[in-house]
Amino acid sequence: MSETTHDAPVAVSAPAAPDEGLTARELAAKHGLSVSGARPTLIEYVRQLWGRRHFIIAFSQAKLTAQYSQAKLGQLWQVATPLLNAAVYFFIFGLLLEADRGMAREVYIPFLVTGVFVFTFTQSSVMAGVRAISGNLGLVRALHFPRASLPISFALQQLQQLLFSMIVLFAVAVGFGHYPDLSWLLIVPVLVLQFCFNTGLALIMARAGAKTPDLAQLMPFVMRTWMYASGVMFSIPIFLADKPDWMANVLQWNPAAIYMDLMRFALIDEYDSKFLPDHVWAAAGAWAVLFALGGFVYFWKAEERYGRG
Repeated sequence: MSETTHDAPVAVSAPAAPDEGLTARELAAKHGLSVSGARPTLIEYVRQLWGRRHFIIAFSQAKLTAQYSQAKLGQLWQVATPLLNAAVYFFIFGLLLEADRGMAREVYIPFLVTGVFVFTFTQSSVMAGVRAISGNLGLVRALHFPRASLPISFALQQLQQLLFSMIVLFAVAVGFGHYPDLSWLLIVPVLVLQFCFNTGLALIMARAGAKTPDLAQLMPFVMRTWMYASGVMFSIPIFLADKPDWMANVLQWNPAAIYMDLMRFALIDEYDSKFLPDHVWAAAGAWAVLFALGGFVYFWKAEERYGRG
């Protein structure tokens, strides 16, 4: 406070504001404010996801029901689409190119159908994951919920679609003389491991697709290349028998090939362990854990940025 002498008016300076000199962060902390949409801790994020489990299941079922709602055959396309793909691949690779390489017809057709159905599970999960955030911006911006709910829900949707397709796959296997036995019980752990792998991959692609929407246009070409390199239409050890061993090993150890081969091993009598790489179950588990945990953490790290521009 300052004063003037004689008869001049007294000048009183304003008192300093109590928040003067504080940074925005310090000011927010002083008044108990937090960042809107801030990323929670990893444990808290898992807890929030568990709390939204009913939403995740209901959302996946709703998307599955709506997927073919405009088609006259409706949900039959869930089975017809991969089956028609298998028929096309059999005509091109089985009849014209003879990719079966001497494999008996009653083995090759279930082999091919299994490969198409199982790879389609991964392919659809990836493509749905790419658009999980960028294709649902209205929902992301309107409501507050853990964003991982979306790619997880889409992966669950693809699992449900595969389960419908498995009815046809079982019919094909039985139709060509491969009847149910104890090995069919292996289908359950194979699907669990592949679902974990697919979910992690969907989470990775969801974060990448949220930042780069054009990725959705590129991924079909990437997935087609992956399909041809994974032995969907041919047996890798048979087809590459005259090639260097490292080439067959690289292709056989890729996760798509591992899950397809394990499913074929479970369903097809003649497709025994000689067609599988060493320690195949350990590899299947390692791929599942690596992508499920790594993909989840990778997605969580960008939680506060989804839907913000």
